[in-house]
Amino acid sequence: MAKVLSGKEVIASMKEKMTARTEALKARGVTPSMCIIRVGARPDDLAYERGARKRMESVGVKLDVLELPEDIEQSLFQREFQRVNEDPAVHGIMLFRPLPSQLSDEPIARAIDPVKDVDCMGPVNIAKVFSGDPTGHAPCTAQAVMEMLDHYDVDLTGKNVTVVGRSMVVGKPLSMMLQKKNATVTMCHTRTLDLAAECRRADIICAAAGHAGMITADMVSTGAIVIDVGINVNEEGKLCGDVAYDEVAAKLGEAGAVSPVPGGVGGVTSSVLTEHVIRAAEMMYGI
Repeated sequence: MAKVLSGKEVIASMKEKMTARTEALKARGVTPSMCIIRVGARPDDLAYERGARKRMESVGVKLDVLELPEDIEQSLFQREFQRVNEDPAVHGIMLFRPLPSQLSDEPIARAIDPVKDVDCMGPVNIAKVFSGDPTGHAPCTAQAVMEMLDHYDVDLTGKNVTVVGRSMVVGKPLSMMLQKKNATVTMCHTRTLDLAAECRRADIICAAAGHAGMITADMVSTGAIVIDVGINVNEEGKLCGDVAYDEVAAKLGEAGAVSPVPGGVGGVTSSVLTEHVIRAAEMMYGI
């Protein structure tokens, strides 16, 4: 069986470093603070919010939530957002999406302070990720994949990496971040001709297409590393990834490695968000 790339190890390592940085900020009179802006109260938003609060408070980051009514009008929505955006005590902002149908997030994406844009919503940070500018905040899930690879000492130089998925949240920014680490990246998606062949020739596969169990044993090579970014619910109502975990882990063998779902990239994502808030506070105070 393949080695299990557990997110818990990554989270523990990040927590130790983040706690030290938070304490250093507090010694200067600065408490890193995050504001989640939530329209309505969708169950999945509330679940993420609870997880984020637990992760942030465990390292000394303050989390506030601005809950707005689900029927709020665009003009008031933008005013409420701008109030948070201009608040010097707030170092990071995250807007839960999708928004109700009467609202547009485009004006928000253009207006958000790039330093506070801790989940890479706006065009400034997106441009920085694609240009390789290290001062930008990358999308948290894409950054979480990089944290996983770094923690487990995966040298990307010259490696063939297949990224399955082309979203702006994961696939596209992740491919740029992998290339910055000197990987040779092939971007694939659900309409790629002979996706199995593209995956088999990869040293590393990052599955982020949002289709439960689409990466199967016949699509991987022995000894490869498989990072599962997918979060899906299968027919049995259980959380699962884009990788058919049991059969893929068996095929990879002892020389290979695979991240599980749950217990892999997902938990690391909230740690990355927390780190971005701390980083934003440091940037705002020139630390």
